[in-house]
Amino acid sequence: MKYKETAIITEQMEIATDIYSMWLQTGEIAGEAVPGQFLSLYSKDESRMLPRPISICQVDKNIGRVRLVYRIAGKGTAEFAHYESGDTLEIVGPLGNGFPLEREYKKVFLIGGGIGIPPMVELSRQLSGKKLIVAGYRNSELFLKEELEESGTVYIATEDGSIGTKGNVLDAIRENNLNAEAIFACGPTPMLRALKSYAMEQGIDCYLSLEERMACGVGACLACVCRSMDVDSHTHVKNKRICKDGPVFAAEEIEL
Repeated sequence: MKYKETAIITEQMEIATDIYSMWLQTGEIAGEAVPGQFLSLYSKDESRMLPRPISICQVDKNIGRVRLVYRIAGKGTAEFAHYESGDTLEIVGPLGNGFPLEREYKKVFLIGGGIGIPPMVELSRQLSGKKLIVAGYRNSELFLKEELEESGTVYIATEDGSIGTKGNVLDAIRENNLNAEAIFACGPTPMLRALKSYAMEQGIDCYLSLEERMACGVGACLACVCRSMDVDSHTHVKNKRICKDGPVFAAEEIEL
């Protein structure tokens, strides 16, 4: 179930260059949210009518708070970055589906690339089994590393080679001779495409959270679709709505 609420910002800070952490006090949303879902945030500027989708990083159900970690990508997110504790935001959520938590694995990969790292924080706390967390960064600004280390063993890949493996998340997996029974991942499409191929080679399960520009966020506008392996009952073509049918998909469901 989704809710529209006026949330109160209880904390906001910049945790890396142009990357912000925002805690929101909510009503019903925190109690319903699961790892992999997202919120739609509305601008106070009436010229920006469409909401901005931001993945959920952490959930504190005890006191009804949700943490979002986002990168400034345009005027909407730049506006959010100027808000302070006590300011309010109109939000809708939780939206989309989440990562499957019901199936148990002995050892899993949790893989985040760039701004796909935040969803791995709450997922690492709720998913059972031994967690091998592989995080891909641009450089040495390792945002959320400490939070990830609370729930699993963390391996780092950086594009510039400043920390950990020089290269991408698959380079880190191979350099450290890692293996697992399943992959849970969020990040840019090239990374997800490579992980899907790797999972097929290894014969392991793979769940991917897709990043995509969205408009309505509830599946009505068909602005965020991806190619699917079967015919969608809503569109009657081989498409899936990322905001409604996803953003998490089993890798074999979609084409990348």
